[in-house]
Amino acid sequence: MSSVLIETPGTLRPLLRLTTPVLIEQMLHLLVGFVDWWLAGNYLPGEAYLAAMTLIVYVLWFLSNLFSFVAHGSTALTARFIGAGDAKTANRVMNQSITSGLVWTAVLMAGTLPFAPQLVTMMGLTGQAAEAATQYLVIELIVLPAIMIERIGIACLRGAGDTISGLATMTIVNVINMAVSYGLLVGWGPLPAMGWTGIALGTAIGHCCGALILLGLLIGGRAGFHLRLTEMRPDWEMIRRILRIGVPGGIDMLLVAICQLVFLRIILRLGDVPAAAHGLAIQIEALAYMPGGAFQIAAATLAGQYLGARDYYRAKRSVLMACVAASAIMVGAGVIFYVAARPLTEFFVEDQNEAVVPLASEVLRVIAFAMLPLAIMMVLVGALRGAGDTRWPLVFTFIGLLLVRLPLAVFFAYDEIVIPFTGVVLHGMGYGVVGAWYGAVTDICVRCGLMIARFWHGGWMRMQV
Repeated sequence: MSSVLIETPGTLRPLLRLTTPVLIEQMLHLLVGFVDWWLAGNYLPGEAYLAAMTLIVYVLWFLSNLFSFVAHGSTALTARFIGAGDAKTANRVMNQSITSGLVWTAVLMAGTLPFAPQLVTMMGLTGQAAEAATQYLVIELIVLPAIMIERIGIACLRGAGDTISGLATMTIVNVINMAVSYGLLVGWGPLPAMGWTGIALGTAIGHCCGALILLGLLIGGRAGFHLRLTEMRPDWEMIRRILRIGVPGGIDMLLVAICQLVFLRIILRLGDVPAAAHGLAIQIEALAYMPGGAFQIAAATLAGQYLGARDYYRAKRSVLMACVAASAIMVGAGVIFYVAARPLTEFFVEDQNEAVVPLASEVLRVIAFAMLPLAIMMVLVGALRGAGDTRWPLVFTFIGLLLVRLPLAVFFAYDEIVIPFTGVVLHGMGYGVVGAWYGAVTDICVRCGLMIARFWHGGWMRMQV
């Protein structure tokens, strides 16, 4: 399958061939969160459940990204070996990636399940919102092995150029999630009415079904892969190669996730309504984020495969075309966000949560200005990771998040800022959740500029994996 990609003339057709199913798959990933948000906003009264959903969306995204320590290396290596015509070694990468993922999953579960209530409290939620978030979190942590299979299995298939399998899997996951979550929420047919718990169980059941499908595909030989117990015995040299690429990318994603959680805590301290408004705006913003994610994945696969085939011209050209396409789509989405902010937010909440709408609309208009730099940054990050150049994105993430986003978010969000361990009080702008987003948009612009500089330098095309 993947050899057809690099043998296809030009760069636009291979790009679209990869991007189209990934884009649809990204939409289906997004739909899981949309369904949960819509059900909570329309069937459960009060902002507490929406504040809990805001935290849960972040935490699940954080947990999923922890598998980047393996997934980034898996995609880069499978793409390189497939591009070089070495399917046997690519299959070895896939098997060792699943082995690494299983060990990492066990560590994560041992380190999070016993402390779920403390993790929620640490993030600033209290009362009903904290109880709801803890219950949902525990349920999802129990099915973390299934989330791992989805994340790493799809990463390997994408590296081999197979984006259809992820699309088909997520289609089934979403149908199951929508049906079971709604059925368990309201008591549909023979299913009991479980309210908030039903939403969490529906999502968990969907992930389990997705993992079973992917295991079947990998065992059955999809994209030339064959998952076998004999091949899963630890091959330390291969695991080292996977982690040598994956760990910098994983640390990058971990740093992003941790800083996003700190950013979220800044917002959660503002109260349930700002927290719910932020979560709702983020969920809507994902409508524009997913095309960037699709072109990011396509850029990673094509850059890796073209570099494996030593076709440097098409590697660079495919990334540039992905930047142009992603920018056009995401800027268009930004215009819609700015013009139709209120109707978009009103879709997700009923009258009992109407206090969230005006604030979420204001946040969404600020987010609209980040669409162009976000599109470029996402595609270039994907290209560099696909080439195995994961260290520079990590440096840029450190600069943007720690030195720009978080300090500016605190300054713009609060009236008064207490410097830890000193007792010194500084005056801030007091713009609340909207001010926090001023800091986030500034960070995105800074990192975009740094990624452009690295791309034009060209060092990513000379990386050895």
